[in-house]
Amino acid sequence: MSNDPLARRTDEELLLLLREGYKEAMGTLVRRYQRELFGYLRRYVNDEHLAEDIFQLTFVALYAKINQYEKGRPARPWIYAIATNQAIDAMRRVGRRATVSIESAEVENQEGERRGLGELLESKETNPLEHADLSELRTLVRATVDRLPEFLRVVVILAYYQGLKYQDIADILDIPLGTVKSRLHTALAKLHESWSLVGSVPEL
Repeated sequence: MSNDPLARRTDEELLLLLREGYKEAMGTLVRRYQRELFGYLRRYVNDEHLAEDIFQLTFVALYAKINQYEKGRPARPWIYAIATNQAIDAMRRVGRRATVSIESAEVENQEGERRGLGELLESKETNPLEHADLSELRTLVRATVDRLPEFLRVVVILAYYQGLKYQDIADILDIPLGTVKSRLHTALAKLHESWSLVGSVPEL
């Protein structure tokens, strides 16, 4: 049983308490999001030490912005938005691009089902890479994702790896829901194009 008296509070309640000056709520939020948010940042920047710095900066920024939090606003997308912006700023400072792993990457389709990135690509048509080595495919997809423009890459990471719902991504990035779907469609098309190109290479 947790010794934290705030453990049963919702994220939204904790943010409101923090806004009212109850600083203990910050510790509860940090502990609650530590694994999830740090995991996201580590995958996003592909650097554990940089992810640690960004994680800390995220909650510094959260505290600085706490008066901007509005009652009734979902907390998780708001926290992710702060973390994402901190990650982008940090990578710009060190001159790096985000990279992404596709291990266990999944996305929610229009029917609400969880499907893997590879499965979605294969569903487009007959898979041109059915004889290729799995590690080769992962390398290809990762390289393709890494080459995507920032506005597409961040959507791919949030959806395919972090598993966030489309509406949450829209809230995090402050863009319309339709734009999220459009960017995911564009990114998926680029990935599938790369699969098709490799499929034209003779088998070794």
